[in-house]
Amino acid sequence: RETTLKELLDKEGIKEVTVIGAMSHMCIDATVRAAVDFGYTTTTIHDACATLDLEFNGTTVPAAQVHATIMAAIEFMYGEVIDTQTWIAR
Repeated sequence: RETTLKELLDKEGIKEVTVIGAMSHMCIDATVRAAVDFGYTTTTIHDACATLDLEFNGTTVPAAQVHATIMAAIEFMYGEVIDTQTWIAR
């Protein structure tokens, strides 16, 4: 939050942000949503992101399901979700 990243991106004329990393359900989700809130176009590279199994109320949700759910939500509302090969081919 309290960084100069937005100022730097704006100064450089950056309009699109590509997002990769971990954890899909936390950092990736928050980064994409914040970027969109700040007016950036986002591309998330789904096979360059990772997460882990989550547990809630005695139910384990497998990492693949957690990841797919977050990627679906991002693609539905916040930006493009593609694989690494598609991104490289651009």
